[in-house]
Amino acid sequence: MDIATVLSFLSAEDYTIAREVIQRGFGVLFFIAFLSAFNQFPALLGEHGLTPAPRFIELTTAKQAPTLFRWKHTRYTDRRLRIVCGVGMLLAVSVIAGLPQAGPAWTMIPVFWLMWWLYFSIVGIGQRFYGFGWESLLLEAGFLVGFLGSHEVAPPLLMILLLRFFVVRIEFGAGMIKMRGDSSWRDLSAMDYHHQTQPMPNPLSRRAHLMPGWWHRGETLGSHIVQLSAPWLLFLPQPIASFAALAIIITQLALVITGNYAWLNWATILLAFAGISDSFLGWVLGGPWPGWGLPGLPGAEAVGSSASPAALTSSSALPLWWAVLVAVFVVWQCALNVPALRNLFSPHQLMNASFNRWGLGNAYGAFGSMTESRDEIIIEGTLDPDASDHADADDDADADDDAADTAGGWRPYVFKGKPGDVSRRSPIVAPYHLRLDWLMWFAALGDYRQSWFYALLERIGSGDPLIRKLLGPDPFDGQAPALIRVRVFTYRYATDEERRQAANEGQPRPWWVRSDPRTMVEPTALRKD
Repeated sequence: MDIATVLSFLSAEDYTIAREVIQRGFGVLFFIAFLSAFNQFPALLGEHGLTPAPRFIELTTAKQAPTLFRWKHTRYTDRRLRIVCGVGMLLAVSVIAGLPQAGPAWTMIPVFWLMWWLYFSIVGIGQRFYGFGWESLLLEAGFLVGFLGSHEVAPPLLMILLLRFFVVRIEFGAGMIKMRGDSSWRDLSAMDYHHQTQPMPNPLSRRAHLMPGWWHRGETLGSHIVQLSAPWLLFLPQPIASFAALAIIITQLALVITGNYAWLNWATILLAFAGISDSFLGWVLGGPWPGWGLPGLPGAEAVGSSASPAALTSSSALPLWWAVLVAVFVVWQCALNVPALRNLFSPHQLMNASFNRWGLGNAYGAFGSMTESRDEIIIEGTLDPDASDHADADDDADADDDAADTAGGWRPYVFKGKPGDVSRRSPIVAPYHLRLDWLMWFAALGDYRQSWFYALLERIGSGDPLIRKLLGPDPFDGQAPALIRVRVFTYRYATDEERRQAANEGQPRPWWVRSDPRTMVEPTALRKD
């Protein structure tokens, strides 16, 4: 076997569409991530944020939290943060538009690595607000996909295989976390609760929850089958690999249409495209059957033809220097993946864990435990300084919004995404990420004893304009409340019958029904006069 044949074998020229989808798709996700940071980081983590990044930088070392905002000439300021986000968005737009793809093979690497480093610098000081698995997923993918190359070369086979193993870490890891975690995943009852108790429901979540029990059992079983088997099928010949990738994409789309998980599902969908060949996509669109074959090898028709090896390799071989560069990179990544591979089969499997300071070769997973009821924290304010006299009466009143408003003029602060107003339909937010809304879900699970939550109450109570921009319509038109309080309610979806009954009575049709009010924080004056 000569070098030309080897270089041709290392070429996956039947994956050019997959490369376009992956690279441009991650360009879109990076744009959204930088946009989210531009809009939210200063209020949450900026110089006057809830947990200020400058103080975090002072209290940590470069080894604990590497970031460009430690450098002498790029010390953190809100202005520099927004400049970084602006540069990141411009780079992302260039990838979406296909500009670096028109250059030499290597041009995609510095573009994606620069986006990676800029966003890594943000995540590194993002503390609790950036402690989500999809942050490390986006970063790791961004570090890798530049090595798919530009239009000058065919996609490298080794990178296609590396990205498929990335999918194994995500999907198989998530499946094993579920099987080792909550018993509801093993008895197939998990989806009885998931749609109602998930962090950020969307407009279809209620309908999904109200489906019959047999449907939920099918959802749970289908999730297990796909997550535990489909990722490994990506390494089988085509078109089996494409069908496996399609199964993963379909299950991820089901999560997209029934919930708001930022870019987690979209990133998984993009990576799964590494298993879909151009020939398979052509067949889906009405072309001929793609034939059987492995990446880097001719399809079934080509194998049966009389074409010489030279004829088959002359137009598809990778440049030697590029093949060597990619091979070295993939070997390095395989070494970094060893801890994650061990973790997949460990009885003490870690979820969303990094094994090195650069966040490469991570462990992933979600929903190892399933909550069966939904509590929501409701922050309320009033302009009446004597409203605390009515607080006890409110707790004894009916738990709807009207009752909350009657005594003492208490009005809730509305968040953009999280449930609050029982008549409001859950919005579509993803792939954008409302970080404060997500942390409020964790706070309702008991995670409120942290500095960010008490800082949030202080900022709302003092009428801070930065925080008001992250919330929905201000109930007091910019005025600071005289008092604020925090209550917790149990929420469940309204049934179709309850919605019909409300409509018949001329009342707003409820999306939620809430009950069991409990006071978390007594009426407190935080306004700075």
